[in-house]
Amino acid sequence: MPDTGRQLRLRRFWDKHAGDYDRRMSLTERRYFRDTRPWIAGRATGDTLEVALGTGLNLPHYPPGVRLTAVEWSPAMLDVARRRAAGLGVEADLRLGDAQALDLPDASFDTAVCTFGLCAIPDGRAAFAEMVRVLRPGGRLLLADHVASSVLPVRALQALADAVTVPLQGEHFRRRPLLWAQSLGLEVLEHERFNLGIIERIAARVPGQG
Repeated sequence: MPDTGRQLRLRRFWDKHAGDYDRRMSLTERRYFRDTRPWIAGRATGDTLEVALGTGLNLPHYPPGVRLTAVEWSPAMLDVARRRAAGLGVEADLRLGDAQALDLPDASFDTAVCTFGLCAIPDGRAAFAEMVRVLRPGGRLLLADHVASSVLPVRALQALADAVTVPLQGEHFRRRPLLWAQSLGLEVLEHERFNLGIIERIAARVPGQG
């Protein structure tokens, strides 16, 4: 998918913040995300694709035997992730790419992972559909993100936040990947929401026999 002017501006935003992203996110990770990264990555098996790799915060949590390919849109974020993988001794194919149009064949992965990334992809539905496309029959889709709260006053605050964060950095607070999974006929195996329903994590299965 060709870069538009807006997409190029958003990429520059994430490139600019790659160096201090982990530090800025550390409190949020501990206070709000709980054990979500090991919960997600620990369920991965076989040939695994991670979309929106970011700085590679999931890398320490993948179990042995996972053959990881990961795609990241920001070159600077990808550089951080590659340094993290080298420091951990993790062998993986970490590549620059667009989650909205993956340069990968159909039905080529057993697991697809995305954590706190669909909220910042310009066309989140396209990225979601791409992850489903590259999964084999019976493959698992593992997702976590901040979503529209289950509490009405909080949703109103999220709408106000969207008015600022969507134009500034492409960050959406009210998406619901669970609804996308259901609309595409995926079987939802596990589903949890916490922190006023803002944080949601999902394990879903593509129809068919693996």
